[in-house]
Amino acid sequence: MNIQNFTSQNKVWMLCAALIIQVATGYAQTRQKVNDRTYNLAMLDKVARPVILNLANDELKKNMVVALADAPDDRDTRSKVTYLEAFGRTLSGIAPWLNLEGGQPQEIKLRDQYRQWTLKAIANAVNPKAHDYLKWDGPQPLVDGAFFALGLIRCPWLWEHLDDTSKQRVITVLKTTRNTMPSYNNWLLFSGMVEAFFCKYDLEYDAVRMEFGIREFMEHWYAGDGLFNDGPHFKLDYYNSYVIQPFLSTILDIFNNKRKTYSAYTTLLDKTTKRYAEIQEMLINSDGSFAATGRSIAYRGGAFQHLANMALQKRLPASLTPAQVRGALTAVVHRTLDAPGTFTDKGWLNLGLCGHQTGLADYYITTGSLYLCTNIFLPLGLSETDEYWSAPAQPWSAVKIWSGQNAKVDHALDLDDKK
Repeated sequence: MNIQNFTSQNKVWMLCAALIIQVATGYAQTRQKVNDRTYNLAMLDKVARPVILNLANDELKKNMVVALADAPDDRDTRSKVTYLEAFGRTLSGIAPWLNLEGGQPQEIKLRDQYRQWTLKAIANAVNPKAHDYLKWDGPQPLVDGAFFALGLIRCPWLWEHLDDTSKQRVITVLKTTRNTMPSYNNWLLFSGMVEAFFCKYDLEYDAVRMEFGIREFMEHWYAGDGLFNDGPHFKLDYYNSYVIQPFLSTILDIFNNKRKTYSAYTTLLDKTTKRYAEIQEMLINSDGSFAATGRSIAYRGGAFQHLANMALQKRLPASLTPAQVRGALTAVVHRTLDAPGTFTDKGWLNLGLCGHQTGLADYYITTGSLYLCTNIFLPLGLSETDEYWSAPAQPWSAVKIWSGQNAKVDHALDLDDKK
């Protein structure tokens, strides 16, 4: 064979191979961005459906499989409040998606179904004559009444389409939570969130309950490097994401929209929330795992509510692209919800972080508590054409660093730095 012809043919084959690789890569990227949204939506549906559908049918208490921690503090009380935990937390996570319009026909159909289920679920949850009338009085209902209120804040569509009788009942049950004195920690923000709901929808609200939490965190409990103490003391857990920063930013946004009282805090909070988003993204390992530190670790992907919320609100720092955040959060969903034993044979979440691990459940954890994990799905409130979903896949920090790629060094936030 002529060596020159062989070389020419070889070049042609190399060009063809390169073209095939390029096309395949493009296809893989397209498939990836489609699969990311499709997968996240499928998992949201898998987690949320048992809660929302059963409550819509007035059968949540009848059908929900309830598990408690190995050593609960009060078995009887925990068994009663678990249903509101499940509903309030699920609603807070799926609310942005429920509020979205448009999309693929299949997604629109699913969303419309969930909207109708959720309206019925709310009506049953606040109706004293319904079998599934939930427990709204007592300490724990303040927590999950606040998550319920957050869900209504994140989805104005629900409040606008709720019937007048149910609206009045919602107001009544949320006012009931005022009977609980919040602990001197992140619980101040639960009281504040309930009032933020009233404030947003031009209802009578207690400004002091909103202001107290804002002032304590912003003036006394900032710990540094984008993190807040949980009360007077710092704790190495995920409560800055479970509650503190998402709640604080929501309450402050609503309050400033009405009064502008604390607009001076906006710049500070913008810096701290962006820095904590950077930290959260770096905490996600290349396989989607993350350090199981601190209490409430059984909330699974709820540990990254803050990062998901920053993506939803388009407040990510310049150092993070939406695509890399999408990849990181989707990896967490895979790691925490795909594991064998994550769900019961009837579709309810089991206690644990990666599968069924009862030893990871704190004394106050019940089946209902686990549904805070739905908050990792907040970016589904962005349309499929948004950069978050449409941009080609990009590696997140851990993937880049631990695969030997170049990356930028990390530095702590210095609020005195004027640069």
